[in-house]
This record gives sequence, C-alpha cells and structure tokens, in this order.
Amino acid sequence: MTNNSRLQQGDDAGALERESYVGLPLVKINFILMAVAAAVIVTGFLLMTGAPSTETEFNPDIFSTRRIVVGPTMAFLGFIFMGIGIMWRPRVSKSKHEEGAE
Repeated sequence: MTNNSRLQQGDDAGALERESYVGLPLVKINFILMAVAAAVIVTGFLLMTGAPSTETEFNPDIFSTRRIVVGPTMAFLGFIFMGIGIMWRPRVSKSKHEEGAE
C-alpha cells in the first residue's frame, strides 16, 4: 500500500506541474503587476506626508503641489493599476493553445 500511495502522489505532482496557466485565476505576472501597483500606492501616500500646521504656527507646505496633486494622483493611478493587474490575462501562444486542444 505504501508503494502505491507514493506512486499516486508522484502522478499527482506531475499532473500539477503540467497544468496549464489558462485554468488558474492569477499567474505570476498578475502578482508582479499587483506588487508594482502597491509600491506606487505606498509612494503616493508617502508623498502626501509632511509636517502639519499647528495652532501656534502655520505651515504653508500643506498646500504644496507634491502633497495635494502629485501624491494623490500617484495613489489613484496605483489603485487603477491594481485593478488592471488583477484582471490581466496572459496571452496564450498558438502552440500552447494547440496542445490543450489535443
């Protein structure tokens, strides 16, 4: 029995390796795109940080272009790119498509 179960496990592992990427919801490129999008989002939020104004002192830097235009725009584009990274479908070459049809 032990020998038979090892043989079945070996067959299962081989079948998993041969499984096509078409059946998987997310593949390696999706995770790479999502990681890049997350980095852009974090960068956008970091660009929005800075010293605040207090009751005793006004800090005009709170109205800087970096904090009210560049940072939010980068964060917004990062969120858009995250959606694109999740929905991205890799192209299937003709040779891989033909192998799946056989």
